[in-house]
Amino acid sequence: MEFENFQLHPLVASGVKAAGYNAPTPVQVQAIPPVLHGRDVMGLAQTGTGKTAAFALPILHRLMQGGRRHVRALVIAPTRELAEQIHEAITGLGQKTGLRSVTVYGGVAMNPQVEKLRRGVEIVVACPGRLLDHIEHKTVDLSRIEVLVLDEADHMFDMGFLPDIRRILSHLPRKRQTLLFSATMPEEIRRLARDVMSAPVTVQVGTTAPAVTVSHALYPVSQHLKTPLLIDLLRRTDTGSVLIFTRTKHRAKRLGEQLVKNGYRAASLQGNLSQARRQAAMKGFRNGTFQVMVATDIAARGIDVTQVSHVINYDIPDTTDAYIHRIGRTGRAARSGDAYTLVTGEDSDMVRAIERILGSPIERRRMDGFDYSAPAPRQAMEFSRPPRPFIQPHRKGGQKKAGGTARSLRATFR
Repeated sequence: MEFENFQLHPLVASGVKAAGYNAPTPVQVQAIPPVLHGRDVMGLAQTGTGKTAAFALPILHRLMQGGRRHVRALVIAPTRELAEQIHEAITGLGQKTGLRSVTVYGGVAMNPQVEKLRRGVEIVVACPGRLLDHIEHKTVDLSRIEVLVLDEADHMFDMGFLPDIRRILSHLPRKRQTLLFSATMPEEIRRLARDVMSAPVTVQVGTTAPAVTVSHALYPVSQHLKTPLLIDLLRRTDTGSVLIFTRTKHRAKRLGEQLVKNGYRAASLQGNLSQARRQAAMKGFRNGTFQVMVATDIAARGIDVTQVSHVINYDIPDTTDAYIHRIGRTGRAARSGDAYTLVTGEDSDMVRAIERILGSPIERRRMDGFDYSAPAPRQAMEFSRPPRPFIQPHRKGGQKKAGGTARSLRATFR
């Protein structure tokens, strides 16, 4: 099948050609026709399947007819990175159409967004919190929305955004087209879909297991040896861009710093970064300035870098869905990719759960020449904190003794 079969508006079709799209992906083949016909669509698709174009192209086609310079399509995404990614895709595909898109999210000044909205746009790509700010300040008019897209709905649920989504929905016209995309479909998302969609067409592409183009391997190792093993693994592996996942933002920051010290062009993506630094890190990873990106699950949502050759789980994820989503960032567009996971003895239950989804055991590997017997540091193990000292509660009247204890503790930790 070719994109010509969709009979898109000529100016939209020219954007497809300029973007270098050849044949549509499976999710595009399944989703674009019903969206073009005005149907509600519920798409179950992982990152990297082409779902952004699956809703962007029909929206652009639709908006070529009708009024301009008022908001007609709203796309809601869980993270700033994903919102920017969607905006860039819409801008690229719609470069010949004259249609305007704007991103709306927190962490940056509100006034420039207000000014862009005031000048008139047809498409708003927004994160829930900042969009509610604009609604409250009456700086955005959603009364003429024709199409609503909820992208990565499962992650919006994970991040606690469903109450915000329902508040936003109360400001939209009841008569509209609604498109919902999600990598997984927990009951809360199914309930939301039942509430907001009308006889939706279900499109399902590769949501129950990771992509077949990805190979998997486990590297058993003690917690305190994870970083030395990771550095050894990177040195011995022929990689393109590498995405490394950690459990916490503190660990992402520390690991990124250690990789830089060891000569890697690395950056970390975690919640404490300013929006400008987050965007700089993402841009650098996309254009190859950074070869390695270390990120938490939440910070990494929206990362869409097609040349990722390896995903490495420094920490195993907490759920099988998170594993699927993490490794879905490699092995894309028929390319092969590798997913490596560093595991400790405490990870055995999650390993078994992941193997059940894969339908087969995952290969265990050892690095030849690596010293697995090296002892843990005597002070504090890497990325762990010493136990907090227990302070015996003082009885009434013991203020003087308590004060002395407090002073001694302050001296100890000064």
